[in-house]
Amino acid sequence: PPPASPITVFVCLFSFLDLCIIMSCQVMMKHAWDNYKRYAWGLNELKPISKQGHSSNLFGNIQGATIVDALDTLYIMEMKEEFKEAKEWVEKNLDFNVNAEISVFEVNIRFVGGLLSAYYLSGEEIFRKKAVELGEKLLPAFNTPTGIPWALLNIKSGIGRNWPWASGGSSILAEFGTLHLEFIHLSHLSGNPLFAEKVMNIRKVLNRLDKPEGLYPNYLNPSSGQWGQHHVSIGGLGDSFYEYLLKAWLMSGKTDEEGRKMYYDAVQAIETHLIRKSSGGLTYIAEWKGGLLEHKMGHLTCFAGGMFALGADGAPNDKTGHHIELGAEIARTCHESYDRTSMKLGPEAFRFDGGVEAIATRQNEKYYILRPEVIETYMYMWRLTHDPKYRQWGWEAVEALEKYCRVDGGYSGIRDVYNNHQSHDDVQQSFFLSETLKYLYLLFSEDDLLPFEHWVFNTEAHPLPVLHKDDGNKEENQK
Repeated sequence: PPPASPITVFVCLFSFLDLCIIMSCQVMMKHAWDNYKRYAWGLNELKPISKQGHSSNLFGNIQGATIVDALDTLYIMEMKEEFKEAKEWVEKNLDFNVNAEISVFEVNIRFVGGLLSAYYLSGEEIFRKKAVELGEKLLPAFNTPTGIPWALLNIKSGIGRNWPWASGGSSILAEFGTLHLEFIHLSHLSGNPLFAEKVMNIRKVLNRLDKPEGLYPNYLNPSSGQWGQHHVSIGGLGDSFYEYLLKAWLMSGKTDEEGRKMYYDAVQAIETHLIRKSSGGLTYIAEWKGGLLEHKMGHLTCFAGGMFALGADGAPNDKTGHHIELGAEIARTCHESYDRTSMKLGPEAFRFDGGVEAIATRQNEKYYILRPEVIETYMYMWRLTHDPKYRQWGWEAVEALEKYCRVDGGYSGIRDVYNNHQSHDDVQQSFFLSETLKYLYLLFSEDDLLPFEHWVFNTEAHPLPVLHKDDGNKEENQK
């Protein structure tokens, strides 16, 4: 046979390298999972240095956060034995009849989202049943004068309250704004319209309010229906509200016109008032405090690169290319925040003032807790542009995670990414298995694995199918 052309050899080599990296992601997942199973099985999270369980008060007495959060990753990575043992634990041990105060937001995105995606991927009825059962337990959170839900809920008594630090008893935009996808699916799978009605009412409240400069403040009082402090962030406290406006439209088969309009109007205001360029040419998203900008960007904000790119196709006024470019610029800035540290892992927040760019200047912002947002943006940018630099940047992250975060008992966060002498925080977050490893795996997989035209990811990276008008009857007929 004639010798293979250099291009053929290159393509084969490139494909082989991708396969090797995919296998590396599976090995990382197995290391994280096996150690969780060995030292913390049935508890919420793992302390990989201490080799024992770690429980966050976000979940109250509900247990098994890592199991439920990891279900779909195990399934997607074809880790069949591990998925089977996780399913058996859910069947026998996942219990919501507990007297405990939980974070409505965290339980929704991790537990409800995780159970929904496990059901849609595997078809196993237990996951649908548990998702609906938990959704019903969350409904009393909406019993406020406005229907804007409480942040915290005792799921036995049904009594809710807000975080005491949140602007005079306010609910938080990113928390009450990040229920929409899951609750639409709960109505779809249960036949109970109440879930969808609750989240659609949140939109009604928001649409009645004046937005300062077209922006959504992070705080809203659930009793008065008025904004709290005029703080605006596309990072913590605001982030996933904007993500869910776009994804609600995409998940509806692009029929949710209200979600579409709210998203693109918000992006326009964000561009005008929050997006800035540093003297060194880095595009960043500042925070807005009563009209004054704080030139700081959080790791959480880095999801926005992927969001802008994902929404580019529907952008008004021929702005598709502009939104892709905006996504690419945010991705580059966030990569710089990684590249400018000793460990090549990004800090919790980085600044653009006092002569620094994309660097954390405060000790309490220098930590890395295995967060996924930068890798999430690389995955979206790769899928939407196929620029190979995003896979290169993803591989850099794999190498850094393996070098600095992998320990005998799993993976740990780092206290200071600028210090070569690593000090671990001793927590393997459940979102490391749900998001960070899943997005890495998808970054190096073919585009037809969970294609964007059929799936939308919730903010914990749990894939939910796009719903078309005739899907409701199909699902009802299956039950």
